[in-house]
Amino acid sequence: MLKKLAALPRDSRDTLFLLLVIAWIILPQTEHLPLWCSALSAAVLIGRGWLALRLQPLPSKWWSIGLLLLTIASTFATYRTLLGRDAGVTLVVVLLTLKTLELHARRDAFVLFFLGFFSMLTHFFYSQSLLTAGAMLIGLWGLLTALVNSHMPVGRPPLWRAARIAGTTALLGAPIMVILFMLFPRLAPLWGTPGDAMSGRSGLSDRMSVGSIANLVLDDSVAMRIRFEGAAPAQAALYFRGPVLSTFDGREWRSLRSSVAPQQQLQAGLQVSGEPVRYEVTLEPKQNPWLLVLDATPNTPTLPAALPGSPPRMTRELQWLASEPITDLLRYSVVSYPQFRHGPSDAADTLRNRPGLQDFLTLPFNFNPRTLELAAEMRRDAPGAPASALISLVLQRLRTGGYTYTLDPGVFGQHSADEFWFDKKEGFCEHIASSFVILMRALGIPARIVTGYQGGERNAVDNYWMVRQSDAHAWAEVWLAGQGWVRVDPTAAVAPSRVGTLQRLQAPRGVLGTAINTLSPGLSLQLRAMWEAVNNAWNQRILNYTQKQQLNLLRNLGFESPSWEDLGRVLAICLALAALLGAVWTRWERQQHDPWLRLLAQAQAHLRRMGIEHPPGTPPRTLAQRLLLSRPGQGQDAHQAQAIHDWLLRLEALRYARNDTGEHQRAGLAQLKREFKQLHWTQ
Repeated sequence: MLKKLAALPRDSRDTLFLLLVIAWIILPQTEHLPLWCSALSAAVLIGRGWLALRLQPLPSKWWSIGLLLLTIASTFATYRTLLGRDAGVTLVVVLLTLKTLELHARRDAFVLFFLGFFSMLTHFFYSQSLLTAGAMLIGLWGLLTALVNSHMPVGRPPLWRAARIAGTTALLGAPIMVILFMLFPRLAPLWGTPGDAMSGRSGLSDRMSVGSIANLVLDDSVAMRIRFEGAAPAQAALYFRGPVLSTFDGREWRSLRSSVAPQQQLQAGLQVSGEPVRYEVTLEPKQNPWLLVLDATPNTPTLPAALPGSPPRMTRELQWLASEPITDLLRYSVVSYPQFRHGPSDAADTLRNRPGLQDFLTLPFNFNPRTLELAAEMRRDAPGAPASALISLVLQRLRTGGYTYTLDPGVFGQHSADEFWFDKKEGFCEHIASSFVILMRALGIPARIVTGYQGGERNAVDNYWMVRQSDAHAWAEVWLAGQGWVRVDPTAAVAPSRVGTLQRLQAPRGVLGTAINTLSPGLSLQLRAMWEAVNNAWNQRILNYTQKQQLNLLRNLGFESPSWEDLGRVLAICLALAALLGAVWTRWERQQHDPWLRLLAQAQAHLRRMGIEHPPGTPPRTLAQRLLLSRPGQGQDAHQAQAIHDWLLRLEALRYARNDTGEHQRAGLAQLKREFKQLHWTQ
C-alpha cells in the first residue's frame, strides 16, 4: 500500500494528505453536527480520495452547486434558520468539504487552507477543553504542512520536510502568540465564546422527577473544583446547595409556588456562628445562574470584576443566583459557615402564627394513600410525640427496614412514595428524599427537598477538590419549632457510605477503563488524578485568565493603576520589539548560519589579506578572475592562485547546481571545507 501511494503523482499524494487533515479537523465536530451533515461530509471526502487514487477527473461544477443547494435546504429544515452558531458551523463544514471538489489550481488550495483554519476555530464555540485544544493543534500543524508543501512547486519534496518547516515556523511564532494571549485586552462581552456555547450541558435542574438525579451518575464529568484555604471540612459536611424544591404535584417537584401573600412568606432569617470556611470555586458552565456554595453563605460570593450584570443575590432558601446564566468557566471566592440557623427559629413560632409554613405541608390529592395511612398510624402509636421524635422513628425505619440504595430501582408509578416505602424498598437519593419529605408532610412536619452536590474527592497532585456530576445529591430540610430549618439526609440512613466517604455508585466503565482498572486499580487512579490536575491547570491558567490577571501582571511590572489602555501600550511595545528582534535575527541568520555564505566569507577574508579588494556581494567567479589577474606567470604563486581559482568555481557551482538535494549540498560542502584547509593562501 505504501509503495502504491509513493508511486502516485505528486498532486494525488498532496491531495490525499490534505483530505486526511480536513477529516481530522471535522471529526471532533461530528457530535455537534446533524447526522446528514456528517454523512455528506464523509461521502464527499471519501469520493474525492477515490478520485485522487484512481487519477480520475474532478466532477463538473453542477455537482458542487447541487450539493450546495441541498445543504442550504437541509440546514434550514434542521434549524429553521441559516444564521446562528449551529447553522453557521454546519454550513462552514459542508463548504470546506465541497471545496475539495474544486482543487484545480493553487488558488483553490489556498482557499481550502483558510477555510480549514476557520473551521478549526468553530470547535471552540462548543468546547475549550485541553483535549479540543490538543486536537486542533495537530490540525493546525497539518494545515501548515500542506500550506508549506504547496509553496514547493518543484520535484517531489517529502512531507516530513514540509512538516519540519511548518513546525519550526509555528514555534518561532509562539512567543508572539503568548504575548497576544497575555496582553491583548479582554473587553467583555467582546472577548469569549457566544452565550449559547455551553447549552445542552448536563447538570442539576430547577425541577425533579423521581429518577432524574440518578441519570447524572452516568456523567462522570467535573461539575466544579474547590480550593480550600487551610484544612478542608470533613467530607460528610460538604453539602453544596443548589435549587430548593417545595411544590409537589404528585409526579414532579418544583420551586416554591406559594399560596400565601408575599408579606407572609418565610424569609431566610440566616444566623451564622463559629469559624468560617474560606474557599475558591471554579464552576463549569451549565447554562443556569446557580452559584453553588456550601451551607451556609451569608456574604455575597466574590465574582470577577469584569463579569457583566448586577451582583448575585440570595433567595429565601439560601440559594445564591447570578444575574445571568453562567455560560463560561467561572471562578469565585466564598466564605461559608458550617454552623448556622435559618428560617423561623423562635420558640414562639408555630404553624398557626407562621402561615408561610403551610406551603411546606401541602400534598396533591389522591396520591400515595398508603404513605398517608402510615403517617396516621405513626401518630396513633405515638400521640403527642414531638416532631424530632417522629423524624427519628422514620430514620430508624430506613435503617432497619431492608431499604437499599441503588442506581437502578426500576420505573416508579403514580404513587412513588407508596412504592418506595412498601414495595420496592430501594431507590436513589431523590427517591429516598422525595418519599421522606412526603411522609414528613403527612405527619404534619413542614419539609422540602434541597438538591445540589454532596462530597467530592481531593486530587493529591494539585490539592483541589473535584466535585463531579456523579456527586449530585438530594436531601431534605424539615422545620422544627425553636430551631428553624434543619438538614436531614435520609440517604445517609439507608447507605451511610454515600455520605462521608468516597464510595459512590459507579456508572459502567468503557472497555479501556475497565481493562486498566482490572490490571492496576492504583494506576487507574493515578492516571486520572494526573489528568485532572493538568486539566485543572488549563482551566485555571488559560481559560480563566481574565482581565483581572492581566492588570495584576501590569502591577507586577510597576504600573500603579493599570487600565486596558496600558495593556494596549505594553502590547504595542512588545510587538514592536518582537518585530525588531525578528528582523535582526533574520539578517544575522542569513549571514552567519548559511554554511555556504560562511565559507565564502572566510575565503573573502583570506583574499583581502592577499591584497585582492572587492565590494560586498562579489560572486565567487569574479573573485576567481581577479585572483588570476593579480598572480600572472608560471611560478609557485600562479600555481596556488589557480588552485584557489578552481576551488572558487566549484563553490559557486555547488550553490547553483541543478541537483539541489540536501544530501548533495551537505556532501559537496564538506568536501570544499576540507579543500579550503589544504589551500595555500599566501599573504
